[in-house]
Amino acid sequence: MKGHKHHGGRHHGGGKHHHHGAQTFRRGRALEFLERLKVKRDTLKRQLEAAELQEIKPIVQGELKALELVIEEYTRHFEIHEFTEPYPEPEREEERS
Repeated sequence: MKGHKHHGGRHHGGGKHHHHGAQTFRRGRALEFLERLKVKRDTLKRQLEAAELQEIKPIVQGELKALELVIEEYTRHFEIHEFTEPYPEPEREEERS
């Protein structure tokens, strides 16, 4: 296997269709994980409003702030713009005209 690198049974060369499929799969997993982070954020927001959790409100606020920072960094790192830009579609329509 001269000139080929072996990485744990995965083939890292060859056709673009394999790369695109893998890239799409990874992007799908990244979007899935982002959705899970958003569910956690929404849960923390609801906990802030819960009367029975008022004594730990500063802790919940800190967790919420930290999670929002993670979501922001995550969307930047994985270049997930469709979740952060308010109106991406109309801009694209104007570009086509």
